[in-house]
Amino acid sequence: MKIKRYWILIGILLIISPIFGIILADMVGYHEPLDIAAEKLGLQDLTEQMNWTPFLDYTVPGIPDEIGYIIAGLIGIFVIFLIGYILQYLAGKKK
Repeated sequence: MKIKRYWILIGILLIISPIFGIILADMVGYHEPLDIAAEKLGLQDLTEQMNWTPFLDYTVPGIPDEIGYIIAGLIGIFVIFLIGYILQYLAGKKK
């Protein structure tokens, strides 16, 4: 029962994440601190030349940014749980 509550909380946070990561960030003009520092230092933006991921800025090409943000969150959650599962398996195997 306790674990089910955690999954519900994760789901709710995942669904509302675009509100904070996209909608409100655009409203207040938020920019990543590293982007601001790079701009002040005069560093060139190489994003277009060296794009190694299809999820640039947590979006998925061809669908609305808000949905892409949720998909990127799902992938991140999956990766974290996969790493945790692997570590738990390896720790149990050593006993």
